Amino acid sequence: MKSLAIADRMKFILFSLLSFMVGKILDINLIVVISLILLFSYLKLFNQKHNIKTYSLLHPTFLFVISFVISYVVIKHRWSMFYVPFCALSMLSIILFNELNISLLLTLALALSVAAVANGDFYIGLFFLVNGILSVILTQGVRKRIAIIRAGFIIGIIQTIILILGRGVFAKEFIGKFLFSVYILPFINGIGSSIVVVGVLPIFEYLFRKVTNISLLELADFNHPLLQRLVLEAPGTYHHSLVVGNLSEAACNAIGAHALLARIGAYYHDIGKLSKPEYFSENQTLEENKHDSLSPSMSKMIIMNHVRDGVDLAKKYRLNTGLIDFITQHHGTSLVYYFYLRALENLEEDQRIKEEGFRYPGPKPNTRETAVVLLADSVEAAVRALKDPTPARISEVVHKVINNKFIDGQLDECDLTLKDLEKISEVFTRILSGIYHSRVAYPENYKQALR
Repeated sequence: MKSLAIADRMKFILFSLLSFMVGKILDINLIVVISLILLFSYLKLFNQKHNIKTYSLLHPTFLFVISFVISYVVIKHRWSMFYVPFCALSMLSIILFNELNISLLLTLALALSVAAVANGDFYIGLFFLVNGILSVILTQGVRKRIAIIRAGFIIGIIQTIILILGRGVFAKEFIGKFLFSVYILPFINGIGSSIVVVGVLPIFEYLFRKVTNISLLELADFNHPLLQRLVLEAPGTYHHSLVVGNLSEAACNAIGAHALLARIGAYYHDIGKLSKPEYFSENQTLEENKHDSLSPSMSKMIIMNHVRDGVDLAKKYRLNTGLIDFITQHHGTSLVYYFYLRALENLEEDQRIKEEGFRYPGPKPNTRETAVVLLADSVEAAVRALKDPTPARISEVVHKVINNKFIDGQLDECDLTLKDLEKISEVFTRILSGIYHSRVAYPENYKQALR
């Protein structure tokens, strides 16, 4: 831990020196250098405080540097400030990182830096800051590309109105300018920023290995080859994944986690079962069980290998690493309990079976979303196995499964609280009671009337 802290200090010192050197070389105002240092410092502190693993510190810093270089070139060439797609940074940051604090901080840092480069023009910095904040608000949680364009359209109108009302403040933008430059260019700037975001978003998703709401909805299309294969080759697993997705989404909404990510992650969490679908109970008929002719060790190996096979399939179909986490973590290091008990039953007196050999390799869930899918996966399977699924029995099973996972340490790596677990159990119980409730038996004459 001590060596890690020293390494962090060294990184901070090197970053500060590099920022200062770049500032001197480019002859940039000291405010820009300070902004870079404060940006990096806050991101580092925010990362440690909230245990965020969804992005690297390099990612928001990289976005800031690109935006600043474009602004620097435009200002130094004395072009109109509306050639700077300033709002693009704010939009990209909130879409990619889904963290309001990070987006607002980047917007503030770039506004200060642009104002400093523009010879300390406070009004330009304030103008960019206001429009950047509006961009963050308008694009937070967007799920469609058209929503980004709509946000750019609104920002363009707002920029034009602000410029017209503040003609005295932005007088230099009016002197010797045509109508196009004064009234039309601010509007085009807003729309242009949104078009830039739509165009470069897939590039940054690939570079940063991020999965956004937009790409998640594309993966929710049931015409995706992997989901189509599940329908045809493992229909039981497909239905199970849909139920787990619904459970996970509702639970994440209840605790304030990323509901869409959990739902789509649940859709793909069991794709590894496509390699041997007939060995999993949801795809088997009552008359046949492939494991009856296998040893517990062999059955355990087939069951556990669906995680590894799922990762291979995900890479083959180029799924984002954010979704691969759901495949690797949806069992954590749980015990394959049924086949472990079977192995114990077949033991001779001088034999021993290690529990570790019947546990999944992990890792344990390290986000709330992957943890919720782990719980939903186990709970759905347990409730489906009930012969008389009354609401009381479903509630009992849900609490028992969640409690067992907690005691087993499967939730140690994520930041779910006991209050979160209680909310999750309530949601699971309500939804599963609606799905697996007992039906009223129809009279015999009613059945005949239906024929």
